[in-house]
Amino acid sequence: MHVPWPLGWSAWAWLAPTSNAVKTDHDFMQAALAQAQLAFEAGEVPVGAVVVKDGVVIGAGFNQAIGSQDPCAHAEVVAIRHAAANLGNYRLEGCRLYVTLEPCAMCAGAAITARLDRVVFGATEPKTGAAGSVLNLFDEERINHHTSVTGDVCSAESQALLQQFFQSRRQAQKLSHVPLRDDALRTPEDCFANLPDYPWQPHYLSNLPSLNGLRMHYLDEPGQPSGLTYLCLHGNPAWSYLYRKMIPVFQTDGHRVVAPDLIGFGKSDKPKRDHAHTFTWHRLVLLEFVEALDLQNVVLVVQDWGGLLGLTLPMAAPHRYRGLLVMNTTLATGDAPLSPGFIAWREMCAKNPDFDVARLFARGNPHMSAAECAAYMAPYPDRGYRGALRAFPPMVPDFEDADGAAVSRQAREFWQKNWKGQTLMAVGLQDPVLGLPVMQALRGNVLGCGEPMVLEQAGHFVQEHGLPIAEAAVRYFRP
Repeated sequence: MHVPWPLGWSAWAWLAPTSNAVKTDHDFMQAALAQAQLAFEAGEVPVGAVVVKDGVVIGAGFNQAIGSQDPCAHAEVVAIRHAAANLGNYRLEGCRLYVTLEPCAMCAGAAITARLDRVVFGATEPKTGAAGSVLNLFDEERINHHTSVTGDVCSAESQALLQQFFQSRRQAQKLSHVPLRDDALRTPEDCFANLPDYPWQPHYLSNLPSLNGLRMHYLDEPGQPSGLTYLCLHGNPAWSYLYRKMIPVFQTDGHRVVAPDLIGFGKSDKPKRDHAHTFTWHRLVLLEFVEALDLQNVVLVVQDWGGLLGLTLPMAAPHRYRGLLVMNTTLATGDAPLSPGFIAWREMCAKNPDFDVARLFARGNPHMSAAECAAYMAPYPDRGYRGALRAFPPMVPDFEDADGAAVSRQAREFWQKNWKGQTLMAVGLQDPVLGLPVMQALRGNVLGCGEPMVLEQAGHFVQEHGLPIAEAAVRYFRP
């Protein structure tokens, strides 16, 4: 069976036949580790493998058993299938297999059956390893083909990736059992099954003082130690799914990405009572969130309510922030009228509190698939889960002593006089609520903000056209 090359596979380019450099076991194991990282990002046990012939990678694979619902889709088997398809031969004589974890009995048997000359592995597997830990199939004299084995190559890196994966799984499992408060709802996990282009592992916090036991979900994708931290804040009625097109670009450039779901949205708990939501409380949750994760070298990425709240954060800890990527949002200071587009939006929400979220996204983003639009509706299986969606439109400060207005005026002064970071502005031109006129007014309040990047086809949810914005951002903010 021919299996297509894994999406995102990067080992091929640097080990192409045109390369004249002599590759070592360490080099090829790095290619296998790159595959293991893809498994990690896909929520699979992070094991990766490559098959090499004459110094060139001819097959690659990572664990896909969970996603494909195939118990045989271990990294070694996937890589062997690719190599055999590439050579047009079910026997891989003269080939070597590099795998980040000691093969199990199935994979050891596959390597022997394929007539591989050599297997090189990273970390040992004391529970199922069939290359010496539990048994050694490769040393079985009664088998007619003998494949040589070398272990402990880049084992520390392989083991570290496995430990990180299982630690995050244990943390998620532990927090998934955080008791649900009587006055809150928690969207069932099956509502989030098979979301398109949202492969990231969940993380949860429930011990922030302001949460008082509510469980808050966030994405936290690691980057290089020298990289930035992109803190991506969504608005209403979106959630962290909004940033799915931008996160991979930030990651590829070596940066950490943190994307929380505000309480009441996404995978976070949802208070049953609409009046539980206030500007001051949500801001406090975000301030505590940034401190709890000790975020540094932050590029603040905001849109809609992500901006109304997020733009008030840096003045509380300016040393944490390096940049601002601001899209279709505003500062609601209470001393300036809200835009006519926003007033119309607020009136629509008041008249139609149970509006169809999927339809809203489809109407403003005709390029989106039905499954993508439905993903935005996933957190809200019935109206009981929609308290935040009802509460947020009237919560925007519209007079001087409204909750959040004073702190927004303080933030305006900070951005006008004290902001020392870089700013990149991107605007969806088709946005009738917080479009170009609103953004130009905001630009006048942000020290050093240049001309905005205008996307003519994008609307309010400009992240749905986020690929070129993310690419521009990594160039602009690159350390």
